[in-house]
Amino acid sequence: MNERVKELRKALGLSGEKFGENIGLNRAAISKIENGAVGVSESNVKLICLTYNVNEDWLRTGEGSMFNETPQDYLKELQRRHNLTDFQLELVKTYLELSEANKSAIDDFIASCAKNTKDKEI
Repeated sequence: MNERVKELRKALGLSGEKFGENIGLNRAAISKIENGAVGVSESNVKLICLTYNVNEDWLRTGEGSMFNETPQDYLKELQRRHNLTDFQLELVKTYLELSEANKSAIDDFIASCAKNTKDKEI
């Protein structure tokens, strides 16, 4: 799988730094993955597939196409795998289409809500 991460990054035309940045990893971590020094965690497999519309079977086994057929096909597969309602799927699609600044604002809001809820439980 490590070699396919490198193949994917190159196919996308991204540096290790930019590829990793988009999934929350630094350049060194991507380098270690690509060189086989560390494996690809389950959460990173999911992030890579979601972020870059990658066919999970291809990433894991090398079988099939590198990318999912269309973003719509990928979202339908995401809906199926995670048993999302149409409303939940629309939320995911809308979030993915936001600017990075708006995503960050929503992330901060949700983190604040979660923290406030946790604080009230104590």
